Amino acid sequence: MDRLPTVNALLDYKPKIPLRIYTSDGVLIGEFGEERRSPLRASETPKLMRDAILAAEDSRFFEHHGVDLLGIVRAAIANLISGGKEQGASTITMQLARNFFLSTEKSYIRKIYEVLLAMRIEETLSKTQILELYMNQIYLGQRAYGFASAARVYFNKSLQQLSPIEAALLAGLPKAPSRFNPVVNPKRAAARAHYVLGRMRAEGFLTEAQYRAALNEPIKVVPASAEYPSRAPYVAEMARKMTVDLFRDDTYALGLKVYTTINAAEQQAAELAVRQGILDYDRKYGYRGPESYVELPVNDEGLEEAVDNALDDREDVDDLLAAVVLRADPRQVTVSRGKQGNIIIGPDGLKFAANSLGERAPAARRIRRGAVVRIAALPQGGWEIVQLPDVQAAYVSASRDDGAIHALVGGFDFGRNKFNRVTQAQRQPGSAFKPFIYSAALEKGFHGASVVNDAPISIDPALTGGQVWDPKNYDGKYDGPMQLRTALAKSKNMVSIRLLQSIGTRYAQSWIQRFGFEADKHPPYLTMALGAGSVTPLQLLAGYTVFSNGGYKVDPYLIRTITDREGRLLAAAKPLTAGNESARAISPRNAFLMDSLLHEVAVSGTAAKASASLKRSDLAGKTGTTNDSVDAWFAGYGGDVVAVAWVGFDTPRKLGERETGGGLALPIWIQAVERSLSRSPERRPSAPEGVNLVGNDWQFSDAPAVPGVQP
Repeated sequence: MDRLPTVNALLDYKPKIPLRIYTSDGVLIGEFGEERRSPLRASETPKLMRDAILAAEDSRFFEHHGVDLLGIVRAAIANLISGGKEQGASTITMQLARNFFLSTEKSYIRKIYEVLLAMRIEETLSKTQILELYMNQIYLGQRAYGFASAARVYFNKSLQQLSPIEAALLAGLPKAPSRFNPVVNPKRAAARAHYVLGRMRAEGFLTEAQYRAALNEPIKVVPASAEYPSRAPYVAEMARKMTVDLFRDDTYALGLKVYTTINAAEQQAAELAVRQGILDYDRKYGYRGPESYVELPVNDEGLEEAVDNALDDREDVDDLLAAVVLRADPRQVTVSRGKQGNIIIGPDGLKFAANSLGERAPAARRIRRGAVVRIAALPQGGWEIVQLPDVQAAYVSASRDDGAIHALVGGFDFGRNKFNRVTQAQRQPGSAFKPFIYSAALEKGFHGASVVNDAPISIDPALTGGQVWDPKNYDGKYDGPMQLRTALAKSKNMVSIRLLQSIGTRYAQSWIQRFGFEADKHPPYLTMALGAGSVTPLQLLAGYTVFSNGGYKVDPYLIRTITDREGRLLAAAKPLTAGNESARAISPRNAFLMDSLLHEVAVSGTAAKASASLKRSDLAGKTGTTNDSVDAWFAGYGGDVVAVAWVGFDTPRKLGERETGGGLALPIWIQAVERSLSRSPERRPSAPEGVNLVGNDWQFSDAPAVPGVQP
C-alpha cells in the first residue's frame, strides 16, 4: 500500500474552466478543462441524473466499500474462459481511481492497484464526495468532462432540464464515450440509452409507465461543435503544458486564450503529409494480420453485444475503423461494426490482406471469424481491409528569422500515443548531422573544393569508444579522392570520417554546441561523423536554422500571446530575431559556404527530388539515414522556412534494407513544406565579406590554397 499514490489530492479537487488554444490566425485547435466556473455539487445533481448514473455504472454504490467483489469474481471467471481481459467489474470508486491515478491499460496488475486505490479512496472520502468527483471528472466525449458539461454539449440543457431518455443517454456514455456518442453514432447511443432505462426500471428508479414513456421519447441531440478546423493535438498539448508552467494553479481559472505561432493551413498540410507518408510506408510492407481475436457466439443471439464489447477499447482512428470478422474466405469477408451493422468486403477490398485469407494463411495472422481488423472506405466505393501502422513519423517547421513554429506533428495518432516525437524522441541523426562537422572543418581551412579520399578505412577502438570499426558508404561504393562539395551531396561516409579525423573530435564536439546541441549527447569519437549521437527533430531544426539565416542562433518557440477571457494580455513572447537581438553562432562566411554546400545537396545530391518537385532554386538541406536504416531524416530550408521530417519506429529497428531519408522522410518534407513555401518568395544569400570565388567554388579569403586529406 505504501507504493500507491496518495489520494489527498482528491480532497482539493476543483473542476477546470476551459483553456483554449488557437493558431496564430485564430483557429481553435485545443480546449482543456470544464466549461463551468464552479464545481458541481452532488446536491445540485437532480435525482433523475444520479439514478441513471447508478443504474448504468454501479447500482450497489452505496452498499459496497469501493469494490464489488462479486462482480470482480464473475468478470475474472469470464476472462479466464475467454483467454482475454475483455470484461471488467469497475465500480464508480474504481473508475475514479483509474481516471485520477492510473493508465487505461487492461492488465491484472493495474486492476489490483485500482482495487487498492479504491479502498483507500473509500477510507478518505465520503460516498457523496466520491460521487461528486466522479460526476465532475468522467470523460463523456466531445471534449466534455462531467455530466453538467455533457448536458450542454449534447442537449444544450442544464441537468435539471433533462428528460429520462436524455439522462439515460448521458449515463451510458462512460462505458465508451466514442462508441456511444450520439452525434457520431446516434443508433448505438439510443440503444445504449434504452439499456440504461431498463436498468433504471430494474432498480426501481422508474415505474413501468415511466419506462415505457421514456422508450418512446425521441432523442434530439444538439450537434456539438465540429472537429477542430485545424488538427494539431500535439501542439495543443505542448501549449497546455507550457501554460501550466506559467500560471500553475490559475491555468484553468482564468479562461485563458493561448495564441500559438502555428499557421492553420501549414499545420493541416503537415498533418496530411505525415499521415500519407506513414500509410504509404506501412502499405509497402504488407498486411501483418488482425489486431486480435475474440470469441463470438455460434448463433446471432448476443452477437451484436459481443462485437460491441470487443470494439469498446478499439477506437476508430480517423477513417481506419475497427470491425470484427463474421465470415471470411479469399473472395469475400463480412465484418460487423456492432450496432452500426455489417459490411461486406469484396475482392477489390481484399488485395492488401490477401496473404492472410484462406486456410494456407499462417494461423497467427489469418483473417477468420472473430478477428478484429481495420477497414476503410475505397475512393471508388466499397470497403477494404487495412491496418493501423506501427511505424511513426514527425515533422516540424519554423521561421528562419525568429524560430516561430509554423507546423508541428508529433506522430500518427495522438489518441493512441501522446508521445511527442518532435520534442521527446532522442534519435540518431545519421548523415543529417554531417553539415555540422563540415561547418567545423571550414574553420580549419577546408572548403568545398578541398579534396578528401573516399576509400575504405578501419578505425581503432580507442577512437570509436567501442570495438574496431570498419565503416562503409551506404551504397558500398568508393570513388577515391573527391571534393567536399561532391562528398556532401553524395553523403560519402568515408569523407566525413577523414574530415573529422583531421580537425579532431574534441574540436568538433565543442563546435556543434554553437548550434545548440548537447555535448554529452555527442561523445568525441569518430562515429560522430556519421551522426551516432542523439537529437530531437526540434533540436535538429534549430541547428539548420543557423545555416538558413546567415549564422544566427534563434530558439524555436510556440506561444505568441496569452490573454484572459476579457482579452487582456497576460504574457507575450519576446523572440530574438536573426540579425538583431539573437547571438551569432557562426560567422557570415561559414554560414554562406555551408548554405552553398547544402544547396548542392538539394540540386544534384541525395535530396535533388526536393528542387525538382517544388520547382524552386533556393532549397538547401541534407538527408539522413542511420546505420541499418533505423532512422530516416530530411532537414532543410527555403524562403523563410526551415523544416525537419523524421521516420522510424518508436522501438528502434530496421525500416528496411534500402530505406533512406531521401526515400521516406523527404517526400513528407516536400508535401508538408509546399504550403509554407507558397507564401515565401525565393531568396538566396549574397556573398559576405571574407569569401572569394576561386574557380567554381567559394572559400574563405584566408584559406590555404589546396587544403585536403588523402591518406
